[in-house]
Amino acid sequence: MQDTKNIAFVGLGSMGLPMATNLVNAGYTVKGVDSRQEAMDALVTIGGKPAESLKDACGDAAILVLMVVNAAQARTVLVDAGALEALPQGAHVCLMATCPPDEVQTLATDVAKSGKILVDAPVSGGVVGAKAGTLTIMVGAPRADYDAVAPVLRTMGDKLYHCGPEQGQGAVVKAINQLLCGVHLAAAGEALALGEKAGVDTATLLEIVSGSAASSWMLKDRGPRMLMEHPPVTSAVDIFVKDLGIALAAGRSVSMGLPLAAAAHQMFLGESGAGNGLLDDSQVIAAYRRLNGIS
Repeated sequence: MQDTKNIAFVGLGSMGLPMATNLVNAGYTVKGVDSRQEAMDALVTIGGKPAESLKDACGDAAILVLMVVNAAQARTVLVDAGALEALPQGAHVCLMATCPPDEVQTLATDVAKSGKILVDAPVSGGVVGAKAGTLTIMVGAPRADYDAVAPVLRTMGDKLYHCGPEQGQGAVVKAINQLLCGVHLAAAGEALALGEKAGVDTATLLEIVSGSAASSWMLKDRGPRMLMEHPPVTSAVDIFVKDLGIALAAGRSVSMGLPLAAAAHQMFLGESGAGNGLLDDSQVIAAYRRLNGIS
Protein backbone atom coordinates (compact mmCIF):
# COMPACT_ATOMS: atom_id res chain seq x y z
CA MET A 1 0.00 0.00 0.00
CA GLN A 2 1.33 3.42 -0.93
CA ASP A 3 2.35 5.91 1.77
CA THR A 4 -0.54 8.36 2.22
CA LYS A 5 2.02 11.12 2.84
CA ASN A 6 3.37 10.81 -0.71
CA ILE A 7 1.92 13.38 -3.09
CA ALA A 8 2.63 14.02 -6.76
CA PHE A 9 2.03 17.62 -7.76
CA VAL A 10 1.78 18.76 -11.38
CA GLY A 11 1.68 22.49 -12.12
CA LEU A 12 4.01 24.65 -9.99
CA GLY A 13 2.83 28.04 -11.22
CA SER A 14 1.87 31.17 -9.29
CA MET A 15 -0.75 29.23 -7.32
CA GLY A 16 0.62 25.71 -7.56
CA LEU A 17 4.00 26.42 -5.96
CA PRO A 18 2.60 27.99 -2.78
CA MET A 19 0.02 25.19 -2.56
CA ALA A 20 2.84 22.65 -2.77
CA THR A 21 4.77 24.67 -0.18
CA ASN A 22 1.89 24.37 2.29
CA LEU A 23 1.84 20.61 1.76
CA VAL A 24 5.59 20.34 2.39
CA ASN A 25 5.28 22.47 5.52
CA ALA A 26 2.52 20.15 6.77
CA GLY A 27 4.85 17.15 6.53
CA TYR A 28 3.88 15.67 3.16
CA THR A 29 6.48 14.36 0.75
CA VAL A 30 5.81 16.27 -2.45
CA LYS A 31 7.31 15.25 -5.79
CA GLY A 32 6.69 18.06 -8.26
CA VAL A 33 6.49 18.28 -12.02
CA ASP A 34 6.58 21.43 -14.11
CA SER A 35 7.86 22.25 -17.59
CA ARG A 36 9.83 25.24 -16.27
CA GLN A 37 13.19 24.59 -14.64
CA GLU A 38 12.86 27.67 -12.43
CA ALA A 39 9.69 26.19 -10.94
CA MET A 40 11.49 22.92 -10.20
CA ASP A 41 14.37 24.83 -8.59
CA ALA A 42 11.88 26.74 -6.44
CA LEU A 43 10.34 23.44 -5.32
CA VAL A 44 13.72 22.27 -4.05
CA THR A 45 14.15 25.54 -2.19
CA ILE A 46 10.95 24.99 -0.21
CA GLY A 47 11.78 21.38 0.62
CA GLY A 48 9.97 19.51 -2.13
CA LYS A 49 11.44 16.89 -4.42
CA PRO A 50 11.78 17.44 -8.17
CA ALA A 51 10.61 14.32 -9.96
CA GLU A 52 12.85 12.81 -12.61
CA SER A 53 9.74 12.28 -14.70
CA LEU A 54 5.97 12.33 -14.40
CA LYS A 55 5.95 8.56 -13.92
CA ASP A 56 8.58 8.89 -11.20
CA ALA A 57 6.37 11.38 -9.36
CA CYS A 58 3.29 9.17 -9.62
CA GLY A 59 4.84 5.78 -8.94
CA ASP A 60 4.34 5.80 -5.15
CA ALA A 61 1.84 8.64 -4.78
CA ALA A 62 -1.39 8.23 -2.84
CA ILE A 63 -2.66 11.48 -4.35
CA LEU A 64 -1.90 13.30 -7.59
CA VAL A 65 -2.71 17.01 -7.47
CA LEU A 66 -3.35 18.59 -10.86
CA MET A 67 -3.03 22.38 -10.74
CA VAL A 68 -3.12 22.73 -14.52
CA VAL A 69 -4.78 25.16 -16.91
CA ASN A 70 -7.79 23.19 -18.13
CA ALA A 71 -9.32 19.76 -18.68
CA ALA A 72 -7.39 19.22 -21.92
CA GLN A 73 -4.10 19.69 -20.12
CA ALA A 74 -5.29 17.36 -17.35
CA ARG A 75 -6.09 14.68 -19.92
CA THR A 76 -2.67 15.12 -21.50
CA VAL A 77 -1.00 14.56 -18.13
CA LEU A 78 -3.19 11.63 -17.13
CA VAL A 79 -3.52 9.75 -20.41
CA ASP A 80 -0.98 10.87 -22.98
CA ALA A 81 1.93 11.34 -20.57
CA GLY A 82 1.13 8.21 -18.60
CA ALA A 83 0.25 9.43 -15.09
CA LEU A 84 -2.74 7.10 -14.81
CA GLU A 85 -0.64 4.12 -15.80
CA ALA A 86 2.02 5.00 -13.23
CA LEU A 87 -0.26 5.72 -10.26
CA PRO A 88 -0.91 2.84 -7.82
CA GLN A 89 -4.34 1.23 -7.84
CA GLY A 90 -6.80 3.17 -5.68
CA ALA A 91 -4.87 6.43 -5.89
CA HIS A 92 -6.84 9.67 -5.96
CA VAL A 93 -6.44 12.37 -8.62
CA CYS A 94 -7.40 15.82 -7.33
CA LEU A 95 -8.30 17.99 -10.32
CA MET A 96 -8.07 21.54 -8.99
CA ALA A 97 -8.36 23.48 -12.24
CA THR A 98 -11.50 25.30 -13.39
CA CYS A 99 -13.05 22.99 -16.00
CA PRO A 100 -16.41 22.49 -17.73
CA PRO A 101 -18.54 20.08 -15.66
CA ASP A 102 -19.21 17.72 -18.57
CA GLU A 103 -15.48 17.41 -19.30
CA VAL A 104 -14.83 16.63 -15.64
CA GLN A 105 -17.46 13.89 -15.73
CA THR A 106 -15.93 12.34 -18.86
CA LEU A 107 -12.46 12.47 -17.35
CA ALA A 108 -13.73 10.88 -14.12
CA THR A 109 -15.12 7.95 -16.10
CA ASP A 110 -11.80 7.42 -17.85
CA VAL A 111 -9.87 7.65 -14.58
CA ALA A 112 -12.19 5.07 -12.97
CA LYS A 113 -11.52 2.63 -15.79
CA SER A 114 -7.86 2.62 -14.76
CA GLY A 115 -8.66 1.74 -11.14
CA LYS A 116 -8.06 5.25 -9.80
CA ILE A 117 -10.51 7.89 -8.55
CA LEU A 118 -10.92 11.45 -9.78
CA VAL A 119 -11.82 14.04 -7.15
CA ASP A 120 -13.31 17.18 -8.71
CA ALA A 121 -11.82 19.95 -6.54
CA PRO A 122 -11.62 23.40 -8.17
CA VAL A 123 -10.35 26.28 -6.07
CA SER A 124 -11.05 29.96 -5.56
CA GLY A 125 -8.93 32.53 -3.78
CA GLY A 126 -6.12 33.33 -6.17
CA VAL A 127 -2.43 33.65 -5.40
CA VAL A 128 -3.10 35.34 -2.06
CA GLY A 129 -5.27 32.44 -0.91
CA ALA A 130 -2.79 29.88 -2.22
CA LYS A 131 0.05 31.43 -0.24
CA ALA A 132 -1.98 31.79 2.95
CA GLY A 133 -3.60 28.35 2.72
CA THR A 134 -7.02 30.01 2.72
CA LEU A 135 -8.36 28.78 -0.61
CA THR A 136 -12.00 27.84 -1.03
CA ILE A 137 -12.14 24.28 -2.39
CA MET A 138 -15.36 22.92 -3.92
CA VAL A 139 -15.42 19.13 -4.11
CA GLY A 140 -17.57 16.84 -6.20
CA ALA A 141 -16.91 13.16 -5.42
CA PRO A 142 -18.38 10.20 -3.52
CA ARG A 143 -18.29 10.86 0.22
CA ALA A 144 -15.69 8.21 0.93
CA ASP A 145 -13.31 9.72 -1.62
CA TYR A 146 -13.94 13.22 -0.29
CA ASP A 147 -13.07 11.99 3.20
CA ALA A 148 -9.93 10.28 1.89
CA VAL A 149 -8.44 13.47 0.42
CA ALA A 150 -9.92 16.04 2.84
CA PRO A 151 -6.83 16.24 5.11
CA VAL A 152 -4.65 17.08 2.12
CA LEU A 153 -7.12 19.60 0.73
CA ARG A 154 -7.46 21.29 4.15
CA THR A 155 -3.72 21.91 4.08
CA MET A 156 -4.22 24.07 0.99
CA GLY A 157 -7.58 25.67 1.81
CA ASP A 158 -9.44 26.56 4.99
CA LYS A 159 -12.87 26.58 3.34
CA LEU A 160 -13.56 23.04 2.14
CA TYR A 161 -17.00 22.07 0.86
CA HIS A 162 -18.48 18.76 -0.28
CA CYS A 163 -20.74 19.97 -3.10
CA GLY A 164 -22.17 16.57 -4.02
CA PRO A 165 -21.39 12.89 -4.59
CA GLU A 166 -20.70 13.20 -8.33
CA GLN A 167 -17.63 14.45 -10.15
CA GLY A 168 -18.58 17.65 -11.96
CA GLN A 169 -20.64 19.07 -9.12
CA GLY A 170 -17.64 20.92 -7.74
CA ALA A 171 -17.06 22.30 -11.23
CA VAL A 172 -20.67 23.53 -11.40
CA VAL A 173 -20.27 25.42 -8.12
CA LYS A 174 -16.97 26.94 -9.32
CA ALA A 175 -18.65 27.99 -12.60
CA ILE A 176 -21.38 29.75 -10.63
CA ASN A 177 -18.76 31.46 -8.47
CA GLN A 178 -16.97 32.69 -11.58
CA LEU A 179 -20.26 33.80 -13.14
CA LEU A 180 -20.86 36.11 -10.20
CA CYS A 181 -17.25 37.34 -10.15
CA GLY A 182 -17.31 38.11 -13.88
CA VAL A 183 -20.67 39.87 -13.78
CA HIS A 184 -19.66 41.92 -10.71
CA LEU A 185 -16.38 42.87 -12.38
CA ALA A 186 -17.99 43.89 -15.65
CA ALA A 187 -20.63 45.88 -13.76
CA ALA A 188 -17.91 47.71 -11.83
CA GLY A 189 -16.18 48.59 -15.12
CA GLU A 190 -19.44 49.84 -16.58
CA ALA A 191 -20.16 52.00 -13.54
CA LEU A 192 -16.73 53.60 -13.34
CA ALA A 193 -16.64 54.17 -17.11
CA LEU A 194 -19.98 55.98 -16.82
CA GLY A 195 -18.43 58.19 -14.16
CA GLU A 196 -15.54 59.00 -16.48
CA LYS A 197 -17.87 59.77 -19.36
CA ALA A 198 -19.97 62.05 -17.15
CA GLY A 199 -16.87 63.89 -15.95
CA VAL A 200 -17.05 63.14 -12.25
CA ASP A 201 -13.96 62.50 -10.15
CA THR A 202 -13.61 58.73 -10.40
CA ALA A 203 -11.50 58.35 -7.24
CA THR A 204 -14.27 60.01 -5.24
CA LEU A 205 -16.90 57.95 -7.08
CA LEU A 206 -15.05 54.74 -6.25
CA GLU A 207 -14.76 55.70 -2.59
CA ILE A 208 -18.49 56.43 -2.40
CA VAL A 209 -19.76 53.28 -4.09
CA SER A 210 -17.22 51.07 -2.32
CA GLY A 211 -18.67 52.13 1.01
CA SER A 212 -22.34 51.88 0.06
CA ALA A 213 -24.89 49.18 -0.67
CA ALA A 214 -23.60 49.25 -4.27
CA SER A 215 -20.29 47.71 -3.23
CA SER A 216 -18.98 44.23 -3.98
CA TRP A 217 -15.75 42.41 -3.26
CA MET A 218 -14.77 42.70 -6.93
CA LEU A 219 -15.43 46.45 -6.95
CA LYS A 220 -13.26 46.99 -3.88
CA ASP A 221 -10.46 44.78 -5.18
CA ARG A 222 -10.45 45.68 -8.89
CA GLY A 223 -11.84 49.23 -8.75
CA PRO A 224 -8.56 50.91 -7.75
CA ARG A 225 -6.74 49.06 -10.56
CA MET A 226 -9.36 50.20 -13.07
CA LEU A 227 -8.22 53.74 -12.37
CA MET A 228 -4.51 52.95 -12.84
CA GLU A 229 -2.85 53.58 -16.18
CA HIS A 230 -0.73 50.41 -15.98
CA PRO A 231 -2.06 48.15 -13.22
CA PRO A 232 -0.20 45.03 -12.11
CA VAL A 233 -1.61 41.75 -13.39
CA THR A 234 -3.16 39.59 -10.68
CA SER A 235 -5.60 37.73 -12.95
CA ALA A 236 -5.78 38.15 -16.71
CA VAL A 237 -8.70 39.20 -18.91
CA ASP A 238 -8.46 35.87 -20.71
CA ILE A 239 -9.16 34.00 -17.47
CA PHE A 240 -12.68 35.42 -17.47
CA VAL A 241 -13.07 34.76 -21.18
CA LYS A 242 -12.49 31.11 -20.29
CA ASP A 243 -14.40 30.97 -17.01
CA LEU A 244 -17.50 32.82 -18.20
CA GLY A 245 -17.47 30.55 -21.24
CA ILE A 246 -17.56 27.60 -18.85
CA ALA A 247 -20.46 29.18 -16.93
CA LEU A 248 -22.40 29.67 -20.16
CA ALA A 249 -21.74 26.05 -21.15
CA ALA A 250 -23.01 24.91 -17.75
CA GLY A 251 -26.17 26.91 -18.39
CA ARG A 252 -26.63 25.35 -21.82
CA SER A 253 -26.26 21.88 -20.33
CA VAL A 254 -29.39 22.44 -18.23
CA SER A 255 -31.20 24.58 -20.87
CA MET A 256 -30.88 27.76 -18.83
CA GLY A 257 -30.42 31.25 -20.27
CA LEU A 258 -27.77 33.37 -18.55
CA PRO A 259 -28.14 36.83 -20.12
CA LEU A 260 -26.03 38.73 -17.58
CA ALA A 261 -23.18 36.24 -17.85
CA ALA A 262 -23.39 36.43 -21.64
CA ALA A 263 -23.19 40.24 -21.61
CA ALA A 264 -20.19 40.18 -19.27
CA HIS A 265 -18.54 37.52 -21.43
CA GLN A 266 -18.87 39.78 -24.48
CA MET A 267 -17.08 42.64 -22.71
CA PHE A 268 -14.16 40.40 -21.73
CA LEU A 269 -14.09 38.96 -25.25
CA GLY A 270 -14.01 42.47 -26.66
CA GLU A 271 -11.03 43.42 -24.52
CA SER A 272 -9.24 40.19 -25.39
CA GLY A 273 -9.99 40.70 -29.07
CA ALA A 274 -8.39 44.14 -28.86
CA GLY A 275 -5.13 42.38 -28.01
CA ASN A 276 -5.30 42.87 -24.25
CA GLY A 277 -6.13 39.37 -23.06
CA LEU A 278 -3.03 39.17 -20.88
CA LEU A 279 -3.70 42.45 -19.08
CA ASP A 280 -5.19 42.53 -15.60
CA ASP A 281 -8.88 41.61 -15.68
CA SER A 282 -9.74 45.02 -14.21
CA GLN A 283 -9.04 46.35 -17.69
CA VAL A 284 -12.42 45.13 -18.88
CA ILE A 285 -13.19 48.80 -18.21
CA ALA A 286 -11.21 49.61 -21.38
CA ALA A 287 -13.83 47.78 -23.45
CA TYR A 288 -16.45 50.21 -22.11
CA ARG A 289 -14.15 53.16 -22.83
CA ARG A 290 -13.73 52.15 -26.46
CA LEU A 291 -17.42 51.43 -26.86
CA ASN A 292 -18.31 54.89 -25.63
CA GLY A 293 -15.47 56.98 -27.03
CA ILE A 294 -13.86 57.69 -23.66
CA SER A 295 -10.22 58.68 -24.10
